[in-house]
Amino acid sequence: MEWKYNPSACTLCPRECGADRLHGVRGRCGCDSDIYVARAALHMWEEPCISGERGSGTVFFSGCPLGCVFCQNSNIANAKVGKRISVERLSGIFLEQQERGANNINLVTPTHYIPQIAAALDLSRQQGMKLPVVYNSGGYEKVEALRLLDGLVDVYLPDMKYMSSELAKKYSKAEDYPDFAKEALAEMFRQVGKPVFEPENSATAEDGLIMKRGMIVRHLVLPGCTADSKAVVKYLHDTYGDDIYLSIMSQYTPMPELLPGGRLNTLYPELGRCVTKREYDAVVDYAIDLGVENAFIQEGDVAKDSFIPDFEGLSGV
Repeated sequence: MEWKYNPSACTLCPRECGADRLHGVRGRCGCDSDIYVARAALHMWEEPCISGERGSGTVFFSGCPLGCVFCQNSNIANAKVGKRISVERLSGIFLEQQERGANNINLVTPTHYIPQIAAALDLSRQQGMKLPVVYNSGGYEKVEALRLLDGLVDVYLPDMKYMSSELAKKYSKAEDYPDFAKEALAEMFRQVGKPVFEPENSATAEDGLIMKRGMIVRHLVLPGCTADSKAVVKYLHDTYGDDIYLSIMSQYTPMPELLPGGRLNTLYPELGRCVTKREYDAVVDYAIDLGVENAFIQEGDVAKDSFIPDFEGLSGV
């Protein structure tokens, strides 16, 4: 039987909370059936083949089905900021990003808005939106929901946060994360296949390359979790080889509540520091030893606020 989304009893994400979002009840994601956007602007801090020189046309959606304790965008993930907009306005934002010269439309934390996003993409394309669409999520997805995006998304940019169910339960209250993420990534890859690149300016071949189609899987190395990080890298390489790109990130920054004296520090004291160079290098060296060739890594001191946009101004919404 074909799966159909029912906003009166939401099962859009793996939480399957059953909230009557259609009538204003907020689900585990923190949102009802309206669209809430916290920021829409060019973003320069994605992977080079996503941002390029002109920037990625990011749309940061409010709320999140996952709710990780270490979230670096907690204000938006907790739906504390965001402007309510219509499908028509979202479509207009996509067109405005194209007019700004964006390399793509980058949908950030979009899981709980999949039906509305699909409608907005259809509408914007009817009105001349031609940019590739990037689906930028935490990886906690249902295959049935992702299939609503088949043919609409060009680049999938999911996280693969954990291979350990224990860590997933401890930090995201989602013991089933690894299983859902594996299935979701398989569906994403089925839709977009191997990577395709073009010059950022098609008339100037020496410009940097922009991904037009394909999948980049991000993994954020957490303090004290290098064994699980290695397990993530091994799974991705064993499953997809060089048909996808990995993005191994060292930018973990403890939010104030996780620092000594913060309200969560006593529960998760191990998360109250940045990742050490030794920890990060161990994961990167492991990837190299496995034979991973298609990967982005971060060098230098990147654990800083420049990766965390300001959501207070509701830019571009």
